[in-house]
Amino acid sequence: MKDKFELAVKEVELLKERPSNETLLLLYSLFKQATEGDNKNTPPENPFDFVAKAKYESWNAQQGKSIETAMQEYIDLVEKLRS
Repeated sequence: MKDKFELAVKEVELLKERPSNETLLLLYSLFKQATEGDNKNTPPENPFDFVAKAKYESWNAQQGKSIETAMQEYIDLVEKLRS
């Protein structure tokens, strides 16, 4: 599965169209969960750093999801985006 995941990570760069911000956040959070596990970072301190806050919250939403499940969901999402 790790090989498929690594291939999917490379394929994201080759997508014909840029995914929506919501989809990009989902890709980010699944990638982080698959590579690092649960988010152990503290929330961003700057209340006006909306990007950092969105990334933090998106990754936090994956809390408790296994690395294998996150990898598979990432792979599935990339395959969906390619079609």
